Amino acid sequence: WAAFQNAHYEFGPYLSPFYSPLLFGDSSHSVFGPKPSAWPGWLPFSPALLILPFPAGFRFTCYYYRGAYYKAFWADPPNCSVGEPRSGYRGEKSFPLIIQNVHRYFLYFALAFLVILSYDAWKAMWFTDATTGATEFGIGVGTLVLVINVVLLGGYTLGCHSLRHLVGGYVDRLSGAPVRRVSYRCVSCLNRGHMAWAWPSLFWVAFADVYVRLCSMGIWTDFRLI
Repeated sequence: WAAFQNAHYEFGPYLSPFYSPLLFGDSSHSVFGPKPSAWPGWLPFSPALLILPFPAGFRFTCYYYRGAYYKAFWADPPNCSVGEPRSGYRGEKSFPLIIQNVHRYFLYFALAFLVILSYDAWKAMWFTDATTGATEFGIGVGTLVLVINVVLLGGYTLGCHSLRHLVGGYVDRLSGAPVRRVSYRCVSCLNRGHMAWAWPSLFWVAFADVYVRLCSMGIWTDFRLI
């Protein structure tokens, strides 16, 4: 719903993670300026729809979420002790589930988004004085909301199974590659708690959008801490 609004996605230095990076828009956060003039008039425009398919694809094809919704919605497998109802198990080797293998490619987009959201959290620490127009360092409640969002998304993304394989999972002997060994151990540490990062990061990114949206609408007040 929020992605279709094309409104109330920014408040001061805060930018909703649903709209970041803001490729086009009437905002100082916009990368390329206002909506392209060539955009068809009959087609509703929202900059969120240009970028959300990438983090959504990363989530939907995630190994952990796949295991969760396969069991919850498809009862496949129905139970660890219950056999498959079919004589042949196809798994994710045929259409349509073979599409799930694009998860490893969505990982690269997710890592890029993590960098962008980190930059947004940094920008959320700089406020413009309404009187002088000068920019000054500060921390508001919204700053903390966006920083926590990056921390949770970082824990989830950097614990990805595909990233674990990428940094060293395919190497037969890690003892001869100290950098890979340390990277592999760090990713494995986060990966062991993948579920604990997956759900809080999912709900918090939605809350971050709600926070910015309600502040922009004047319903909530963003209190300055510093």
